[in-house]
Order: sequence, then structure tokens, then C-alpha cells
Amino acid sequence: MNLKALYLSLILFLGLGMFSPSYSNPHQKQKTQNSEIIFNKKSNSITITWTEFGESGNYVISRGGSRLATEFISVGSTSKLTFIDRKPNKNKYENYYKISRGKQSIMISLENQIFGEHVFFYDRKYEKAITAQKELKAHFPYIGLGGANGEWTTKRQAYYFKPNIDGQSYDPGGSGSASSDSANSIELGFYSHIGGLGLLPTDVKLGSLFTRPHLSGGANATCTFWRSVENVTIQRDFAWTVSQSTSARRLQIESTSKFISDIGDTNFWGSGGFIADSHFKTTRPHWAGQQQWYTRNTIFPEGSGTMGGSYNMVWQGCINPPATDQINSIIKTTPVIREKPFLFIDKDGEYKVFVPDWQHDRKGTSWNENNPGKAEIQDLLSQWYVTKEGDTEKEINEALKDGKNIFFTPGHYALNAPIQVNRKDAILLGAGIASVTLEPTSNNSWGCIFVDDKDGIIVAGLLMDSFNSTTYQIRVGNQVSDRNHTEDPILLTDITCRVGGVQPNDIQIHSSMEINSSQVVGDHFWLWRADHGSQPGGKHRWTRDRSKNGLIVSGDDVTLYGLFAEHHQEYEVLWLGERGRTYFFQNEPPYDAPNQASWSSQNGKVKGYAAYKVANSLQEHHSIGMGSYAVFTGTDGNVNKDNAFEAPNTPQVILEKMVTTRFAGPGNTLSVINGIGGSTADGVKRVAIYQNAEGRQPNDEKFELPNAESYPKYIEMKDKL
Repeated sequence: MNLKALYLSLILFLGLGMFSPSYSNPHQKQKTQNSEIIFNKKSNSITITWTEFGESGNYVISRGGSRLATEFISVGSTSKLTFIDRKPNKNKYENYYKISRGKQSIMISLENQIFGEHVFFYDRKYEKAITAQKELKAHFPYIGLGGANGEWTTKRQAYYFKPNIDGQSYDPGGSGSASSDSANSIELGFYSHIGGLGLLPTDVKLGSLFTRPHLSGGANATCTFWRSVENVTIQRDFAWTVSQSTSARRLQIESTSKFISDIGDTNFWGSGGFIADSHFKTTRPHWAGQQQWYTRNTIFPEGSGTMGGSYNMVWQGCINPPATDQINSIIKTTPVIREKPFLFIDKDGEYKVFVPDWQHDRKGTSWNENNPGKAEIQDLLSQWYVTKEGDTEKEINEALKDGKNIFFTPGHYALNAPIQVNRKDAILLGAGIASVTLEPTSNNSWGCIFVDDKDGIIVAGLLMDSFNSTTYQIRVGNQVSDRNHTEDPILLTDITCRVGGVQPNDIQIHSSMEINSSQVVGDHFWLWRADHGSQPGGKHRWTRDRSKNGLIVSGDDVTLYGLFAEHHQEYEVLWLGERGRTYFFQNEPPYDAPNQASWSSQNGKVKGYAAYKVANSLQEHHSIGMGSYAVFTGTDGNVNKDNAFEAPNTPQVILEKMVTTRFAGPGNTLSVINGIGGSTADGVKRVAIYQNAEGRQPNDEKFELPNAESYPKYIEMKDKL
């Protein structure tokens, strides 16, 4: 992989016949076109221009209501490189122009001009029900690959479905589970996003949705990562067979024969996952085969029986969750939450962003079939800057300074300095698992994103990669932040930080994520030092892919939902702020510590590092639903970890429902917390609650914090409240 190059521009030239769409390789090389489309609202006309192509003859212009419309009508021809359509379709976004000359053709539309080549729109008003499913299926060999190489593809994409009209749906019909050929399912691959463009999930109705496990003959979904779906209805089957960094939000699921796919052999397993703000209408799903899962503010049909899961299942703010037992932790409400913003089309035909309000002590969904929920509605074209692949921190930071929020279209954004979010209520919203990346050729020794200590900032739906050494990947507030954000907290949602796996050079990150501001709310993180990748692994990974901490929290009153942190080389989560709360935690230690001497903490007195470390100085902390699983495979055979979790013996420091076990390798976690709970050598070990308990309090430590410099001094940070 040539990491110095930007991605090849995705130019999708559909060989549309006059009345039927075809589906071609979207990455086939084509001549790049410089085209433009201008809508004149006053005259209700559209002007299109393009650069010369084809051998000879006039350009023939036809128009369809969508990119894959079943019918394109001729609207004229010209020898010039411009054309005015004086009678376009009423909605300006329902005008797709096919310009043909001889055997060559191009497509021009406002949506393509605004959102670029990695965003695909579907409109049932002009297309057959099966059209979207067929195109996604045709895309699958080229983008969103299902095989092992799909994990490391450089492609990113988002698929948006416009609201149904007159009782239509995007369901082409089918039968059986979503994994079967007869189901006609939409299959979603790596680095892909499906979004409904209605205000409500019920505005967009799909048939069935499937994610394919690609390991062990289709039975192993432990590496089925990096995809998301939101704001749609699934009418038949929802086989969301996934693990980390997969987000399912704001869904109505009218029927599901199974939640976890049964393709491959019967020994299916996964390491998921996250679902929130959703409603299962008729069937209680089953998470059988999953090691763990975090479910928030979701409604299920009546019942309290088991819904699967092997070790750690957390159900927060849910209606009709399963009964409490050693695997299932039930938290009645969600104390403070703001749902993730999303793109939609408003009644006036314009693209808007729905920015939900803060809610407290919530149970159930933020919406119902008659009410989308309380929110601020923002106009995309006037209030947002829409990025295109190739934009750098220069364009993005200038847009933020100009008062714009940032909508990241799918792609890779190479940074030579951090994106600096220094304005109250600013929003970064990614689509299609957009990646902000520190290139090996850059001089960026700070990080990917720095969020200043300001009210109401939102960072959502982004993956942070590192191809060179930096202090952090995302930092919230500097190390002296002291503002109170109780009334309007900072929100981080659907955030992935990835250290290693793809870069050829040695790198070192001190901390993937650092939260110094107070009252921050985090909703679904995966902070991952890669245990595998496209680069060679083995013993060299320990020194090539360096990362001390996955997360350091020094801010007070920080609340996290759905925290996944894995394989970092010291304390994977280090909590230094008072009154912190974590609801669900998943962890595996680093696989590849070469020997015990190189992986010991507290001045060599303690084997390994705890996965979740609450500093001795803290007086209050509460976490529930915590799993850490021993996998010591890349070692000399003699590497162990003394404690999965460490916390002070203080009355108001409370850790509940902790579990450890060994998945692979010769090494073990020798105790659950502070020397008690037993060793994974003897199987699954659990501690129901640890509060001022009899375990051995860890030694006092002075922790090494990351470099305090948050951004380059040559970039001015204006203090905009």
C-alpha cells in the first residue's frame, strides 16, 4: 500500500441505458471530469457545464430523477460544453443529468457536487425496490470487501436512502434469514455506512440487512469491524453479525429471525458490539455467540428471558431487558445522553442535520413513530462545511474558525497538524467511517483532533489513524482545563482510535484518547492498538507499534457508555478524575509482550498492567459491566498479569460485575481485582462488586502524563466561547 498517496478518486460512471440501470465496477479508472451544476432558484433553471470528452458529434443530455432512475428522458443536445435545463424537476436534488457523446457518458448532479464520489444516494420514487440492493451487491467485490483484506482497504463509502413515498419500501421481497441468498439482503462491508434520510426511522424501509463474518469459513466475526447503520426500518431480518467499531443506532426492527448470523459452522462467535436508541417490534433478538454486548435505550417486546451472550452483557435504559444474572447487568436509566446527529432531508427538500438535545435519566428511545425527538435543526449548505477527500487540516480549521460545522464525507484526511475545535457548540460529524490520519511524511507530533474546553462540542463518527508518532490521537481540553460543562457537556460518539496495523514505520503514541475536560460524555469508543494488520506481526510488533495508554481521563464527572480498549502496552484505561462513571468495558491485554521483565508495573513489583486503573488518589468512581480477557500469544510463554482491574480501597470507589477469562495463549490474569477473584488458569472468574474491599490496594504511583503541548504554536487558537 502506498500510504503517501491520496486515494484514487472514485468516479462512478454508470452505463445507464435510457430505461434501465446497470451496475459496474465503481473503481474502474475513468477520465476525470471537471463539471459544474448551478441551480437558479429565481428562474427555476439548472445550468450544467463540463469539459470536452468523446471523439465527435453533439452532446446528448438526458435527465433522471435519481442516479439509478429506471427512466431517463431526453432534454436536449448541444455542441457546446454547457446546457441550461429550463424545466427541471421541482426538487433540485432530483435532477441527474447524463451527458453522452458517442460511446462515452458522464453524470452530473448537485448531490454529487456537494457530497463527492464516495456517497451514494437512492430514491425509491424513481427506482425499483431491488435497485439499491443490486448496486450494493455489485459494489461488494470492490468496496467494503468481505474478505480478510477488507479490514485494511483504503476505501470509504456511505449509502443514503431517501424517504419512501406512498407506502413504498426498498424491500425487494425475499424469504429466510438475512444470510441466505433467497433473502435478497443488503450486505454491508468494511468502512461502510447506511443512513436513512427521513426524520424518523420509519421513513425509510429496507428489507433485510446482513454483515458477513469472513474468518473460519464464515463462522468467526471477531474481526468484522468498521461499519454502521442508522435511522432506518428493517422489515424482515437484521443479521448484524459484528464485533468492535460497529454502530447500530436509531433503528426500527420489525422482525428478526436471529440477531447473530448462523452461516458457516455452528461454532459461531463474535466480540461485539453496540446498539442504541432502537426498537425491536415483534421478536426478542438473541446475541448467542457473542462474548459481550452493550445495548442502550432500546425497546424489546415483553419478556425477561435470556438473549444470549457469554460473559458481559450490559442493558442500559432499556425496556423489557433480560433478567439480571451474572452475565447480564441491568441499569434502569441512562443518566445523561445526547444522541448522535444525523443527516436528513427536510420538508422543504433541503439537506439538514438533526442535532438532538441533551436528555437525563432516560429510559427507552429518543423517538417514537410520531415524534423524532427534540433537536436543533441545522441547514447543511449554510451552516456546515462539507469536506471532500483531499481536504487537510488547513481547510477544515479555517471552516471551523468561520463558524461552520464539519461534515466529513467518506475518505481519508491527511493531517499535518491537529483539527482544532475551539468554538462553543462546534460539531465534527463523519460519514462512512471517515478517517483522519497522521501521515508519515508530516511534521505533526501533536495529534489528530484537539477539542478545546468549550461547551456543547460534538465529535462523532470518525476513525483516527496514526502513520507517524504523536502525543495523542484525540485530546479533549488541555491539562489545566477547569470549566464546568454541566449544562451543555462535550459529546464524543462513535469514535475509533487505531494504533498500528497499517503503517510501515515505527510509531509511538502516548495516549490514543485523553479527556482533560470535565462533564464529558462518551458514547461508544474503540481504542485499539492493532493486534494484527496488513504489516508483518510477530515479535517486531511490540517495538514497531507503541502505545502506552488507550485512554487517560483527568477531567471530573466524565461519563462513558460502551468503552472498548485493547492491547495498549501500559494501563489501557487510566482514570485520574473524580466521580467518573463507565457503563460497560471490554478489553484484551497486549498479545505480544515479549517477556515479564518488559511488561511489569509499579516499579517492577506487579506483573503486567491493569486494563482499567482507578488512581489511588480518587475518592469517588463507579463502573459496571467490565470484562478483560487474557490472550497472551506472542510471548515467551511466561508472561502473566496480576490484576485485570485496580482501584483504591475507598468507600465510594465502586466497581461492579467484573469478569475475566483466558481465550488463548499460555499466560493468565492472576486475579480479577486487587489480588482477589482468582486466576483465569481455573476458568471464568467473576467479582460481583468491589467496594472498600479486602483486596490489596495498589502501590502509590506517579503517572507519566502525555506532553502538555496540544497543538502547534504557529496556529492561532482564538478563544471563541
